[in-house]
Amino acid sequence: MHQQTHPIATEDNVAAYRLTSFHYGTPGSGKKVYIQASLHADEVPAMLVAHFLRRELDRLGAAGKITGEIILVPAANPIGLSQVIHGAPFGRFDLASGVNFNRSYRHVAEALKTSLEGKLVPDAAANAALVREHARREIAAWVPSSATEELKKTLLGMAIDADIMLDLHCDNEAVLHMYTGTPLAERVKPLAALMGAHAVLLARESGGEPFDEACSRMWWQLQEHFGDRFPIPLGCVGVTVELRGENDVRYDLAERDAHALLQYLAREGVVDLPHEPLPDPLCEPTPLAGVEPLHAPHAGVLVFLKRLGDRVQAGDAVADIVDPVSGRTTTLRPTQSGILFASTAHRHLLRGMHVCKIAAAAAWRSGSLLGA
Repeated sequence: MHQQTHPIATEDNVAAYRLTSFHYGTPGSGKKVYIQASLHADEVPAMLVAHFLRRELDRLGAAGKITGEIILVPAANPIGLSQVIHGAPFGRFDLASGVNFNRSYRHVAEALKTSLEGKLVPDAAANAALVREHARREIAAWVPSSATEELKKTLLGMAIDADIMLDLHCDNEAVLHMYTGTPLAERVKPLAALMGAHAVLLARESGGEPFDEACSRMWWQLQEHFGDRFPIPLGCVGVTVELRGENDVRYDLAERDAHALLQYLAREGVVDLPHEPLPDPLCEPTPLAGVEPLHAPHAGVLVFLKRLGDRVQAGDAVADIVDPVSGRTTTLRPTQSGILFASTAHRHLLRGMHVCKIAAAAAWRSGSLLGA
């Protein structure tokens, strides 16, 4: 293992930041895996999972049992970790721009459609290597206009050519769930089973240019563009893993999650570990466009009538909003049937505030599918 320190925003007389990455195995010896934790810096569970991953990767590396290349970034957002407002951490949005730290990543597919023209061959593996080379070059040419863009370029520069990219997050309150590309649904099923995911949400393009799609979406877009002339594989399994809720920071959960991630890497041939039996999946993948968000119709106290992980039917009573002054009580009922997989941690809401999300089997929304 070797450790790298990446300076971010090193101008005189302004705050500077350091990003740290840990590198295992040998580049080019097998699949490349990139794992980062807490890109939203106030989503803490991922950092504890990364702590356990690092401990195990140190042990596996010393024993010569890493058969590919693994990059681990245990705290992916030093800028966000430094943002505190009146004593409260604020790591989801960049205070300088208001932009979500997991949005607006450079998407290179359009540039590669041009730069790869006339260079591809009938061999899929050779084309994959060429795509990775051109993608690295495109990210290297990105000229950041801010410290946050410099951070994004640094992270994406390490991940853009990975075979597997795991972006570890959490929700406000939630059961474990995942986001990935629709073309990757079958390839992600073993990971979902190992992690115990209650929902796997699929989209070809979710909107907002999140980190996982910056790594994976270019592959199916290039495949669609060149596929009738040259073979291009789906070269990156990019997944955003939501590790339950913000307060689910426990040793037992973190150790279990790290173990499941390593079992997935073992099945992918990146670490040499005995394969444990694959658990029965808790869900089948469903479209991100099938997620139904519920919102507060007026201000009041939020009282849940269903639990996270429950399967609810259209029309079921999921939650009440109780106005403590007027006594007005409104019951929230979804129009779709599915899994109640995420909710707000707040228990007094203003009109229009987010209450919860339900993963339904059929797509019914369009446009930008991710929240702020």
